[in-house]
Amino acid sequence: MKLIRKFSQLILITIFLSSCRTSIKEEYPIINSEENINENENKEKKRIEIKFSCEEDSISEYLEDGWVILREDSIEKICTWKSVPANKDCDMEKDKGCKITKPDKIGEEKIYLLEK
Repeated sequence: MKLIRKFSQLILITIFLSSCRTSIKEEYPIINSEENINENENKEKKRIEIKFSCEEDSISEYLEDGWVILREDSIEKICTWKSVPANKDCDMEKDKGCKITKPDKIGEEKIYLLEK
């Protein structure tokens, strides 16, 4: 009985150790690695997303700096809000509960995707 138990433990340990192989990936140095790094840096393009809201648009600064517009979207957006009384008898300074906030000015939000 002891012999069977020892033998089964030996088999389990052998299976366990044989299943745990190490994967060694040898990497060889690249010749002219500095040139390859410089080429990769030049190929990488930078992308940014810029948002301008409510008639504020200074995209020309980016275009002068060498950025190119890839995509341009616009979304309607509320620029300013105003408070109005809920009814004629409402005093907004004394009774804060009768104050209603409404959109005052509606404009556009422009979203630019730029690449350099």
